[in-house]
Amino acid sequence: MAEEKKLFKVTIDNITVEVEPGTTILNAARMVGGEVAPPAMCYYSKLKGSGGKCRTCLVEVAAGSTADPRPMPKLVASCRTTVMDGMIVKNITSDRVHDARAGVVEFLLLNHPLDCPICDQAGECHLQDLSYEHGKEATRYEFGKRTFKKHDLGEFIQLHMTRCILCYRCVFTAEQLTNKRVHGVLDRGDHAEIATYIEKSLDNDFIGNVIDVCPVGALTDKTFRFKNRVWFTKPMDAHRDCPTCCGEVQLWMRGEEVFRVTARKDEWGEIKEASDGKTGWICNTCRFEKKDAKDWVIEHPTHVARHSVISANHYEKMVKPTETMPEVMNGRAPKLLMDIHSVSQVNKPTINLSQIEGPAHSDDFNKG
Repeated sequence: MAEEKKLFKVTIDNITVEVEPGTTILNAARMVGGEVAPPAMCYYSKLKGSGGKCRTCLVEVAAGSTADPRPMPKLVASCRTTVMDGMIVKNITSDRVHDARAGVVEFLLLNHPLDCPICDQAGECHLQDLSYEHGKEATRYEFGKRTFKKHDLGEFIQLHMTRCILCYRCVFTAEQLTNKRVHGVLDRGDHAEIATYIEKSLDNDFIGNVIDVCPVGALTDKTFRFKNRVWFTKPMDAHRDCPTCCGEVQLWMRGEEVFRVTARKDEWGEIKEASDGKTGWICNTCRFEKKDAKDWVIEHPTHVARHSVISANHYEKMVKPTETMPEVMNGRAPKLLMDIHSVSQVNKPTINLSQIEGPAHSDDFNKG
């Protein structure tokens, strides 16, 4: 008979949970869930070596363990600190943590531009959420923000280095998921930036996953740029028989149009496990080239947390609209159906917003 593993008891914000030895404070807090779990901008459970860079997950350890109940003198990064038996941790119940987290948010926003009105990440940006929950109403920074030379990363991925917070997630993703990494962090200090050493495009078949792991709008999908806002679209779980990846995705749809394809994510913003038990990374073919609803088997609407702006006007029951004209006319077809395109002489009926190359422009709709 196998021996039972000894579990450690850890108390976080007056809630006690039992976890296995080696569990970090952050993951123990995620078992409790809700506001007890500290925010994390650089830690990603699916990526080895991530964490310890952004300092947003700082917590106060009021008692180190049952054997040594002394408090830790400084706040610790919960993503890199493992629990001990009898440890007592304060997160939202600590004034020191609130003050430190506000300082970290202010630091992260020193050079971050106010791009939210035009940024494709708006509505699902972790830094946006963090600033609302822990930020201050104004900055004390009086100097100019950093600027960077524009780097071309290829036909699918757009890099906005001014928005980057150097979380290293995209570097770890390329290192651990692709055969050859061609981008990384160049230079040091306030000159550090994500780039390729010699102008190279990121063209590995799984490189599109760097878009999903980026917590801000530094890496965005060129095929979706300026096409729509995420809260105007409806996320749907879907799958296809893909020979390269798991084929389990989220389709971001408006009506019958597919505007964007992403991997499925959990409540912490991390990619979920696929049905085969592996991490649900998806390939570039599924992400960028399959933008027709007919390419997918649509399962059901994705459950969206109520606090998210994406949940606005979304209903999880799929109800297909029915034709009202035959019903009103007792089954008879109407004698005249007006084509608004021919009447208005403005829009081309063949144009789909999601299939326009680049941002939509008035020239795309004017009748030639």
